[in-house]
Amino acid sequence: MKKSLMLIACMFFLSTAMFAQNTYIGSAKCKMCHNSPAKGEQFKKWSESKHAKALASLTGADATNAKCLKCHAPVSAFKAEGVNCEACHGAGSAYKSPTVMKDAAQSKAKGLIIPGEKDCLICHGKGLGNPKEKDFNYATYSAKSAHKAPKK
Repeated sequence: MKKSLMLIACMFFLSTAMFAQNTYIGSAKCKMCHNSPAKGEQFKKWSESKHAKALASLTGADATNAKCLKCHAPVSAFKAEGVNCEACHGAGSAYKSPTVMKDAAQSKAKGLIIPGEKDCLICHGKGLGNPKEKDFNYATYSAKSAHKAPKK
């Protein structure tokens, strides 16, 4: 009986750990490692981008309209950050550690998303009801928002 209870408790612990959802940690946590010249000043580049200012670009009733906020501030816990790091790269709680981030496969396994065209089209696609909709050329716009670390 005691062994059965211990086994059930271990199985419960392992299953909750395996299936736990990543949580959002905010761009300030990303900045700690992604703002140095060695990392291409990725945080600085983002903070000066239209993505970082996406919430501020909304005026009047649009600033509180859920249809607008789903793209202009998709991480509600960090709404003021606009389209923050995790809006594109996924909730960072499980992949944020330097040990994990040094291994691309491990980072992705822990939830890091390397966004592609399909991900961008969630907000930049045609027919989404955006009153300022314009043609979105993935190659052109992804080059503008690229923030890779320099090659060593």
